[in-house]
Amino acid sequence: MAHFVQRLIFLITVAAAADAGEFSHALHLKLKPECGSCHVKAATSTKLQDNLLPEAQSCQPCHESREIRSKPTVTRLSQFNHEFHLKLGNIAPVLKAAVQSKSYLADPGNMLQHLDTRNACLACHRGVDQSAAAVTKAHFPHMADCLVCHNKIDPPFSCETCHTKGDAALKPVSHTGEYLDSHTRKSVAKVGCAVCHGQKFTCLGCH
Repeated sequence: MAHFVQRLIFLITVAAAADAGEFSHALHLKLKPECGSCHVKAATSTKLQDNLLPEAQSCQPCHESREIRSKPTVTRLSQFNHEFHLKLGNIAPVLKAAVQSKSYLADPGNMLQHLDTRNACLACHRGVDQSAAAVTKAHFPHMADCLVCHNKIDPPFSCETCHTKGDAALKPVSHTGEYLDSHTRKSVAKVGCAVCHGQKFTCLGCH
């Protein structure tokens, strides 16, 4: 009986959060611990344009009266194959090794605390299992993640391998007209420059 009451309270909490305009992956993953239970199309998706959001019937009967968002988040990629990447298995150990060997081409931040997961999806969508609000860019793969395996790609000469030609949005907002001069007077970490400027990048290449 106690278990039933706890389960009922949990379901009410999930429904209330959704009706308030929120979405908690942390709560929903307690109901269905496998990401594929809701994102059923991910395992067979070979195109970036595929809509991998759960369909309305997956959210019912808990949210019968709620309008389900049906448009996926816009990304800067031009292609991505979920089916292929999921067949590789859990790449968390590969990412972890890159961070520990200091070959990861960005500041890893708190990345390591998320890489002991057995969930293959969470290796790239780090932290989404702890999220009680809307999914943000932080929950999507970072370019440095991709370059761990796709190390033959060497920006800026191969950006169009994965990105749309002429995508101005790829340029960081900090890179204004005077950035070449101003960034030398600021505390700018070189870690991460190689993600956009290539693995052979050196400060002397610009200075």
